[in-house]
Amino acid sequence: MGSSSDVKETLGDLERESFTALLSKLIGEARYVQNNPPDLIPQEDRIVKHVLDSLLPLSTSTGGGPLVVSHVSYHPNRGNLIVEYPGTVPGKILSFVGMHMDVVTTNPSDWEFDPFSLSIDGDKLRGRGTTDCLGHVALVAELMKRLGETKPKLKSTVVAVFIASEENSSIPGVGVDALVKDGLLNKLKDGPLFWIDTADKQPCIGTGGMIPWKLKATGKLFHSGLAHKAINPLELAMEALKEIQTRFYNDFPPHPKEQVYGFATPSTMKPTQWSYPGGGINQIPAECMISGDVRLTPFYNVTDVMKKLQEYVDDINANIEKLDSRGPVSKYVLPDENLRGSLSISFDEATSGVACDLNSRGYHVLCKATEEAVGHVKPYSITGSLPLIRELQDEGFDVQTSGYGLMATYHAKNEYCLFSDMSQGYRVFASVISQLED
Repeated sequence: MGSSSDVKETLGDLERESFTALLSKLIGEARYVQNNPPDLIPQEDRIVKHVLDSLLPLSTSTGGGPLVVSHVSYHPNRGNLIVEYPGTVPGKILSFVGMHMDVVTTNPSDWEFDPFSLSIDGDKLRGRGTTDCLGHVALVAELMKRLGETKPKLKSTVVAVFIASEENSSIPGVGVDALVKDGLLNKLKDGPLFWIDTADKQPCIGTGGMIPWKLKATGKLFHSGLAHKAINPLELAMEALKEIQTRFYNDFPPHPKEQVYGFATPSTMKPTQWSYPGGGINQIPAECMISGDVRLTPFYNVTDVMKKLQEYVDDINANIEKLDSRGPVSKYVLPDENLRGSLSISFDEATSGVACDLNSRGYHVLCKATEEAVGHVKPYSITGSLPLIRELQDEGFDVQTSGYGLMATYHAKNEYCLFSDMSQGYRVFASVISQLED
């Protein structure tokens, strides 16, 4: 093609009728792609079918067009879809990845409208998956369809990877992890990879790591009217957690790079759940557990934090007499009975955060495209976690992320997206493709 403006002209704007027709079919399948094993195991092939119905007529499979379409499954009914529009220059490539075909669960009775059918209210497109992430599946499918229809002569190969199993990783080897392991995405390392599964139309340049933890406190059960004969594990857990948090924030304070990346919060360590075995109101229990998470900006190492948390607990156990107590008979040691309260900490699977490469061509192209299409560019970072992106980054992919749903409705009841936002997203993609031709 003659110039980058020609590419944008050829790709045009997102066609509302075509987009909403496809999205309507996808949202109609949302009930069957809820991901919460073992109760709900998504059947992503129900989504694949509709995307194939749209793209196969323009594919080499039918002889009807240039698109190279590959349906890759590792589990029954749970396929991934790789769609390629070939360019003319070997090794010159860009990709849109991460549009996942599963959704989070929902209770229809909590909603003001049917989550499992698309309803349209002016600019609003409503239903489970409109923002996360079936809206993006439809959006990128429309982009690939337009490439197949208009057949622009591009130097770059454009690849779209629609994935299974993003919302829950309890069944491994289904989605992008398996595609990477099999080497099916290796050639995408030769150019920028745009992960399309965030929100609010701006580049998301940083995400957090996550360390789920459980802090168990063991004391001595006794009647609450004779508190001097008990070791209260609730008080022990509360005071110990306060000490652990204080040490955590001293050792992992706000990092200077967090301002560069625009993180909304620094690293945090906090409780989110509390449990104990039960018993009467007049009974001091023998044990309790506080659970929570660490959200860690990507400038700190997850393993270092876990090691430190274990050190804090070991030190408190060794010096439990020195821990603050509550009131004249509150204590964590009963010398006459040779009893000491104790703490133990355990961790579930931890994941690391991501800091996108701010010097990469992909980042600069995405920023320029966003400014063109949206009118301004303001990259942001959050300590929500996207573990799949970190795995790709570790494998050597230049990952940049963006998305065109609404953060306010992400995983929420009454989920919706705006057609105008999706339309701007389409223009971002067209601009990205055209810029990378130069």
